[in-house]
Amino acid sequence: MQPYSNSGSPDASRPEDRLPEDVTYLRTMISNVVMIGVPGSGSWVLVDTGMPGSASKIMKAARERFGSEKPLAILLTHGHFDHTGSIQDLMELFPDLPVYAHELEIPFLTGKADYPPGDPTVGGGLMAASAPLYPNKSIDLGARVQPLPQDGSVPFLPGWHWLHTPGHSEGHISLFRSLDGTLVAGDAFITVKQESALAVLTQRREIHGPPTYFTPNWEAARTSVARLAALRPASAVTGHGEPMAGAELNEGLERLHHDFDRLAVPASGRYVDSAHIDPEA
Repeated sequence: MQPYSNSGSPDASRPEDRLPEDVTYLRTMISNVVMIGVPGSGSWVLVDTGMPGSASKIMKAARERFGSEKPLAILLTHGHFDHTGSIQDLMELFPDLPVYAHELEIPFLTGKADYPPGDPTVGGGLMAASAPLYPNKSIDLGARVQPLPQDGSVPFLPGWHWLHTPGHSEGHISLFRSLDGTLVAGDAFITVKQESALAVLTQRREIHGPPTYFTPNWEAARTSVARLAALRPASAVTGHGEPMAGAELNEGLERLHHDFDRLAVPASGRYVDSAHIDPEA
């Protein structure tokens, strides 16, 4: 796979400066969480919960940004371990906090279905080779997790819509605000070569498809990338890697869309010939 890269271009801005004022992200080891809300307002929503053991780090950052107020809700782009690792700790901190996910993701969040195991045969680096070690068992959030509204609206976030972007998981979603073109993509595409431990360490900024070792449906993933590229987002924060904006984002996303098989799909792997599933609104 040969990613689009513009990381050699001069860029003195901080990663968070590529996002609107009310959107920020926090890296938890290998994955990102996103906080949406005006700083100082005390009103905010958490998107994903990062790696296990990250709850205190997330809440420290939240207090610095929003004060003492708890989040209004947790939204999950999907339920993989590196995106739900701290959710049970956060739910204990906030017993009444609602959690939302796509209805197709809820079986993986209520103990009814396990994810396909990680695939070390995709190649690409140490992170991929270690895939069999990554947890793929479901978690059980019980009745606390609710399906997102069918009309595409996002609870507590007026102006935002959720989009079904499967491939990396059956119920994967992304969030988009058309007013300013802000995209929270989850792992539908990412901005780092997640298969490589060195790339993860250095956070070299590159547009990539979803992490290959945990993506079981490449036909659906291709369709999801096409859908997001068509939005022409002004800025994006993804589940792995730094935020991107402007020409760097759109040129890379268009290239990924038009050359998806070469740039994203691994040359081999147990899920390469996976069946097609069409994304829904």
